[in-house]
Amino acid sequence: MMFQSFDTKNVVNTKFLFFTGKGGVGKTSTACATAVTLADEGRKVLLVSTDPASNLQDVLEIGLTNTPQPIQNVPNLYACNLDPEEAAKTYRDKIIGPYRGKLPDTIVATMEEQLSGACTVEIAAFDEFTSLLADSTVVETYDHIIFDTAPTGHTLRLLQLPTAWSGFLEESTHGASCLGPLSGLAEKKHMYSMTMDALSDLTKTTLILVARPDQSSLFEASRASKELKEIGISNQALIINGLMQSYLPEDKISSSFYNRQRNAIKQMPNDLKQVVTYSLPFVSYSLTGIKNLRYLFKQFTMPATQLEVKNQTLHLPKLNEVVEDFSSNNTRVIFTMGKGGVGKTTMASAIAVGLVEKGHKVHLTTTDPAAHLELVFQDSELNDKLTISRINPKEVVEAYKIEVLSNVSDDLDEEAIAYIQEDLNSPCTEEIAVFRAFAEVVERSKDEIVVIDTAPTGHTLLLLDAAQSYHKELARSTGDVPESVKNLLPRLRNPKETSVVIITLAEATPVLEASRLQDDLKRADIIPKWWVINQSLYATETKDPVLKGRAQAEEGWIKKVTTEFAEKCAIVPLMTEENTGYGQLKKYID
Repeated sequence: MMFQSFDTKNVVNTKFLFFTGKGGVGKTSTACATAVTLADEGRKVLLVSTDPASNLQDVLEIGLTNTPQPIQNVPNLYACNLDPEEAAKTYRDKIIGPYRGKLPDTIVATMEEQLSGACTVEIAAFDEFTSLLADSTVVETYDHIIFDTAPTGHTLRLLQLPTAWSGFLEESTHGASCLGPLSGLAEKKHMYSMTMDALSDLTKTTLILVARPDQSSLFEASRASKELKEIGISNQALIINGLMQSYLPEDKISSSFYNRQRNAIKQMPNDLKQVVTYSLPFVSYSLTGIKNLRYLFKQFTMPATQLEVKNQTLHLPKLNEVVEDFSSNNTRVIFTMGKGGVGKTTMASAIAVGLVEKGHKVHLTTTDPAAHLELVFQDSELNDKLTISRINPKEVVEAYKIEVLSNVSDDLDEEAIAYIQEDLNSPCTEEIAVFRAFAEVVERSKDEIVVIDTAPTGHTLLLLDAAQSYHKELARSTGDVPESVKNLLPRLRNPKETSVVIITLAEATPVLEASRLQDDLKRADIIPKWWVINQSLYATETKDPVLKGRAQAEEGWIKKVTTEFAEKCAIVPLMTEENTGYGQLKKYID
């Protein structure tokens, strides 16, 4: 079950390296450590980040711009930070500019929102690094160019469709397009096809999937691997990052953490087992600064004697205070939000159980296909006040696609239909379809508190708002907006009725992504009340020296959340047991 250690000599034999993986798996630190190692071996390396939540500057401890600059103390290493948010803004202005003053402001605002989704940011990022790859002087200057964050299969498939360049979208009135007219990039068509060729060329490009040894992270890596293989990017390697090398048998936290990792690897998706796999150790130190990056590939975990163990100085509320707040304020709709892998479903379930224990009738619903909530609660005798439903994203998205495609004009050709179908594979489509299903659940449950695992982003809410408020043809709406959705939008904006809980981990990427999520919700006039820092080692009593070191690294992020982002913040310690079953979930709120 153990994997060979990641070593650049075994893995790196192409000019271009793309690192991909869910937020918080260690993409940036692994990409940086790879770049430093290759530079130390005498190769000339350019490291490029296209991640909107990039912490490349923190890891390298240097301010970066979009122009490559040398990194001190690492001869041969250059880095740049391409800001996709900035690129997306430029892209929006270019496409919408000609319509300003000619169309009503409400229509222009809707077009802007159409172009504010995750897909637009990703297309803009792709455009940025395409420009870099097409610059032969840049490419020839370096032995290796490393990209921190690869495009998704969805984005690449869209770019491969000829219709994406035809401009027919100017007339299209179909559903939840979050890309708007890709024809705005038509003049770069040749450059894009050259980039696609380079990406699928085994001799030029290696895709490195980064995952943590936990189920949701490995599931996501498997999905990305399959999606990218489908479009020809087959030169892949997998790094399982943060694998504990040993544990203290007398320390419950340490042994439980170790065993949970091993179990996740045993249940690794079969297709991932076909990808050549390497591991990197779980380390006690923070992966910032050149010195620490050099330690990582030497499998250096730092012994106990080198750790200054400090006592906890921060004391935050526990989850039971969150539950008490909702109970006493009679909050009716509670959403848990956060990026994948932070424990949203578990927190939603624990909040629901807490409210049931306080005597409330509660309806809990989730969209997580892996969360078999019925199994979690079925043996419990205490759940007569708790009802549970599960929204299957695949089913609701399929139904939504069928609805949208049935409204599409009959005179579109096959290519145009193919474009619409791919556009409907976007994250925004899934959010809108799932949100419509949520709205129906909330409608049904007027006499109970509804706890919903995963809420739509501010962008999706604003899209739905636009669809509801503006003339269908011009606004390019999401089809007919059901009554339940119309009713829910105002409820979501009413803090007396609805509360959003943002779930995060005390680490760089999850915190930065959560703060962006909060900003997005604020655009839609929704202000999250609580943040919950989940799976915290800082909040445990672990004696394991490696875990203790990591607990100390959490402290800075906990301070940042409490002082900069959260109105109120609670902390949940890393649990030693699996958190399934009503009784187990009660432990979160005891």
